[in-house]
Amino acid sequence: MAIQVGDKAPDFELKDNHGRTVRLSDFRGEKNVVLLFYPFAFTGVCTGELCELRDNLPKFEDRDTQLLAVSNDSIHTLRVFAEQEGLEYPLLSDFWPHGDVSRAYGVFDEDKGCAVRGTFVIDKEGVVRWTVVNGLPDARDLNDYVKALDTL
Repeated sequence: MAIQVGDKAPDFELKDNHGRTVRLSDFRGEKNVVLLFYPFAFTGVCTGELCELRDNLPKFEDRDTQLLAVSNDSIHTLRVFAEQEGLEYPLLSDFWPHGDVSRAYGVFDEDKGCAVRGTFVIDKEGVVRWTVVNGLPDARDLNDYVKALDTL
C-alpha cells in the first residue's frame, strides 16, 4: 500500500544520474519536495512526463520545491537519459538493492520489477501532503502537483 497523505515520508539515500548521494532528509526545513516514481527511462510515457517537467521546471522552483524523479534504472542509464533529454533535475536510481525505496513508498510492482507512477508532494517538515498513484500506462498531470504545492 502506498504512503498516504499525513504520513511522514520515509527517508532514503539514493545515487543520482551523476553518482552523487541524495537524501530526502537533506531538504527538510529547506524545500518542499515532489517525489516522482516512474517505471523506466527511454520509454514513451516516462519520457513525455519527464520532458514536460523539464519544460515547466520554473513552476516548481518558484514554489521553493525540489523535484526528484526515481526509477529502478542504473545511474549509468539515467545519466545517458538525462543528457539525451536535457533533464536538469536529479534522476535517482533505485536500482540496488532493487526497488527498496519504491517498496518503502508502496509503488513497486513485483510482477513487472519496476515502480508504478507514484507521486508524493512532501512539505518542508517531511510530511506527505498530496499523492497520486497511476498504473504503468497512465500519465500524470503535472498541473495537479502545482495545485497541491499551492496549498502548502
